[in-house]
Amino acid sequence: MNRQIEGGGVTEAQWAASPWLQTLPLASPVALFGGARRLVVVSPHPDDEVLACGGLMALAHQAGLAITVISVTDGEACYPDQPAWSPERLRVARAAELDHALHSLGLASAARISWHIGDGAVTASEVGIAEQLAAVLEPGDLVLAPWRFDGHPDHEAVARACVQAATARGVALKEYPVWGWHWLDPQAAPTAWATATRVALDDALVERKRGAIQQFVTQTGAVDGLDCEPILPAAVLQRFERNYEVLIG
Repeated sequence: MNRQIEGGGVTEAQWAASPWLQTLPLASPVALFGGARRLVVVSPHPDDEVLACGGLMALAHQAGLAITVISVTDGEACYPDQPAWSPERLRVARAAELDHALHSLGLASAARISWHIGDGAVTASEVGIAEQLAAVLEPGDLVLAPWRFDGHPDHEAVARACVQAATARGVALKEYPVWGWHWLDPQAAPTAWATATRVALDDALVERKRGAIQQFVTQTGAVDGLDCEPILPAAVLQRFERNYEVLIG
């Protein structure tokens, strides 16, 4: 697989035309959460967790699970050529955006952990991330981690660290794709995501999630002083505004 995040990527229309995706088994929240007591969502950058599994997080909360959201980086390196959006400014902005997004999802009470590891430099800290996460995990946790072949080096390093920590602590883990939707050929998805399932979101939750995503204004470009294509243009956002989310594992 050529894991390159470039250009417009695979369109949502192409994914919508995938017979495999449209017939992917639906997992009920009860079956998915099993006997879990806490959902630990590990995110490379503030927004990945809401994009990929914001609806699932809300469903877990409704089911009575505690929610812990771990931001590995502050996402401060997303606009290196934009003087108006320095790393220092982005650190503050992106943390606030995540707060607002979680509030939109009804998750204002979720526990928040930030490790402030350098955005774009996660691979060098992979061993330490695994150790830190292992210290956080408890029996009865369900870990949500990025897909280990997501195409972004930060995502893949976080994924490997999560697998190591979850294995060491004997807790369940599932993976969520973010950039995999961008570059993966839908015809290859049945093989790449052979253990995938869908989690249905009702109309009200889809709207709440859409509102949560719109809180990431630095990423959608809804801010002044941004003289470039945003990280999350409309074509990318379409992949995360569906009435279901996909988990692997």
